[in-house]
Amino acid sequence: MALCPLLELHPADNEGNREALARIARWCGRYTPWTAADPIGRGEEPDGVLLDITGCAHLFGGEGELLSTLHRRFCGLGLTVRCAIASTPGAAWALARYGQNTLSIVPAGGEADALRELPVAALRLDGAVVDGLMRLGLKRAGDLYGKPRAPIAARFGAEVARRLDEALGFEREPISPDLPHVSHRASLSFPEGLTQLPHIEEAVLRIVGDLCDVLQREQQGARRLELQLFRVDGEVTQLRAGTGRPSHEAAHLARIFREKLARAGDDFDAGFGIEAITLACLAVEPMPPMQEGFDRNEARLHDLERFLDRLSNRLGQDRVLRFEPRASHIPECAVVRVPSLHGITPAMRAWPMHRDEHRASMLGGSLPRPLRLLPLPEPVDVVAEVPEGPPRIFRWRRIAHKVARTEGPERIAPEWWRGNRQHTRDYYRVEDSEGCRFWLYRDGLYYRDKEAPRWFMHGVFE
Repeated sequence: MALCPLLELHPADNEGNREALARIARWCGRYTPWTAADPIGRGEEPDGVLLDITGCAHLFGGEGELLSTLHRRFCGLGLTVRCAIASTPGAAWALARYGQNTLSIVPAGGEADALRELPVAALRLDGAVVDGLMRLGLKRAGDLYGKPRAPIAARFGAEVARRLDEALGFEREPISPDLPHVSHRASLSFPEGLTQLPHIEEAVLRIVGDLCDVLQREQQGARRLELQLFRVDGEVTQLRAGTGRPSHEAAHLARIFREKLARAGDDFDAGFGIEAITLACLAVEPMPPMQEGFDRNEARLHDLERFLDRLSNRLGQDRVLRFEPRASHIPECAVVRVPSLHGITPAMRAWPMHRDEHRASMLGGSLPRPLRLLPLPEPVDVVAEVPEGPPRIFRWRRIAHKVARTEGPERIAPEWWRGNRQHTRDYYRVEDSEGCRFWLYRDGLYYRDKEAPRWFMHGVFE
């Protein structure tokens, strides 16, 4: 501060730096899906972004054009960057930080010559290891070429040889971003940024159509999709959607994303424009071609499924549920609620068997059950003629009911694998003097359980 009185000091914002690198890595996803914040710097905090452009460079005019485009775009965002392309992440990391040129491209097999004159710090070694190597006169990466490894490993550990092999390509070092597996992916780029919502919706319809054409040829259907909108200012908007059954209908999938964009309304910010769009299938399932029938029920079922897809993506998948059967005689455990987007699971196909078993139990003497149960059984006060007999008078929700008719009991034993947490239940179907019908059960047996049995209301017949 004595040399520069106008110097300003600010504490380092490591968390902000990590978030900024993560945003930059997501924005670089328009060039390749394999992007990740660089975790291999000498310091504790990452200071770069790694891109695996294998098979992607030709889409942007080659490696040189891609490198120039990246550098120009980052400079446009107000960032000072150094870029390098090499066959190994280690060589690209070294040239980007210690190379003479701002932009560097290493031809395949030229890693040894490119790293020869760089300092040993370019091998991503710890500071103490670098200082030790320099004291021994090993100041450049080329000084390690051909040296016996046993003495170096005995003094500095195996990291020196491993980093050197990674940089030269003798040991593999894949880039592994924290991203789900993507089996199908499509992208669109625009010469000018899209700012109007109708134009963005039209672009979404086009990219969905391109992806659905590929899915249809491969007899696949999308279950979960992710749409990424890349803004000119470096921000990325992500939208995810799902379907209950595999689908490759472009109009249906595009409508789901169109409704998501419309729901954002004024909150959707295109910034200075959307310059690229990518659509990825996060989950696909086989969808062989089927002949369309003339059954109206099938058409209605298809329309219902598409309606449920739109409703689930609009309201949230945890808010649109369907029932799934379970192998249990306990009424509240016989079905569970699952999101509609989970689709038709093997348990869902067990509904006919579940229904037939219920009908068989009714023919065998079991009582009909109400279609709807209470969310939780509610306690009731019951007066019975004998302890093990049916109720004669019961009070539920502060209202007394005089029983006119009863049917039962239907005994349901506890599931043995749950231990002693449940008691035997005796269910009764009762009708009061006003004609209202209820489904009650006695929890426990007088002659076996230590605690006195209690009565509960479990459902009401409509």
